[in-house]
Amino acid sequence: MEYEKIKKYILNLLKEKLPEHLSYHSVNHIKDVIESVEKIAVSENVNDEDLVLLKTAALFHDTGFLYGSKNHEEKSCEIAQQYLPDYGYSQPRIDKIKGMIMATKIPQTPNNNLEEILADADLDYLGRDDFFVIGDKLFEELSMFGIVNSEQDWNLLQEKFLESHHYFTKTAINNRKQKKQENLDIIKSKLKNY
Repeated sequence: MEYEKIKKYILNLLKEKLPEHLSYHSVNHIKDVIESVEKIAVSENVNDEDLVLLKTAALFHDTGFLYGSKNHEEKSCEIAQQYLPDYGYSQPRIDKIKGMIMATKIPQTPNNNLEEILADADLDYLGRDDFFVIGDKLFEELSMFGIVNSEQDWNLLQEKFLESHHYFTKTAINNRKQKKQENLDIIKSKLKNY
């Protein structure tokens, strides 16, 4: 599997072709998820082959945004299927990768440990110190799509999302759950002030 080669190719493709209004679903988000996948996978004792599959799934998980936001996970799977055979990925490995990509669809429903790791890595920022910095990028993007129209709308959406979200892996639960709760408490206090 030629991960480094396909990574370079896909990141360049995304840099060139992703719509500029995607302030959240950007190359930076992809890199952030790859980094989070690596951290969680090491802590979860994932073997080397599965780590490559995880990083590949992280690389491809939002490539569907090249064609719009609707059903972007399914589209990301099609793109992975299109490119990966040329980079030494067997069909069983590609199928695993596609399962991981689909596990990032909201509401998340991972079916195995690898899918849980990618699901957790995709939303790792919910339990981090940079939650509000990253959240602002998502607010900007959702405002542009007309999904949220005000900061209050946004905070209500975030409150609902954070309350319904849960991490799957022991690693993410141990490392991110408490900070996620703190972030939620800040949002709740903001909402009281409207």
